[in-house]
Amino acid sequence: MIEAEIITRWRKWLAEEKAALLAEVEAAGGRVAMVARRHGLSESLLYNWRSVAKAALPPHVAEPMEFRPIGVIGRTNEAAPALLVAPEPRLPMGKQREERTSKIEITFPSGVRVKVGASISEKALSRVLRGVKGAE
Repeated sequence: MIEAEIITRWRKWLAEEKAALLAEVEAAGGRVAMVARRHGLSESLLYNWRSVAKAALPPHVAEPMEFRPIGVIGRTNEAAPALLVAPEPRLPMGKQREERTSKIEITFPSGVRVKVGASISEKALSRVLRGVKGAE
């Protein structure tokens, strides 16, 4: 019968040591395996530390979206009107679903504006646009 010795290495890592190893992972281009091998660590240990560190960071706040005027085909010398509008602010959870859905706004050269909800069918939108075109 072969005897085997099981060696376990439990170590309490200081926050500074964890931070240094994670900084080394980032400096190595995110190569966890390379850093783990260099220090004789389990890759999963570094992945766990990285996950905990990312979770501790404050959430990323995206910059507000800004829409810019775009040109209209066939208009080269006029200033193009703004055809896109900024999204409306989020409504409280208690508002009805219809009020929370996306809306589409179409502005025609004649100044006519058509606003429809995202749930409109293609067939219904086609009828509306034909009606507007006939009224111009």
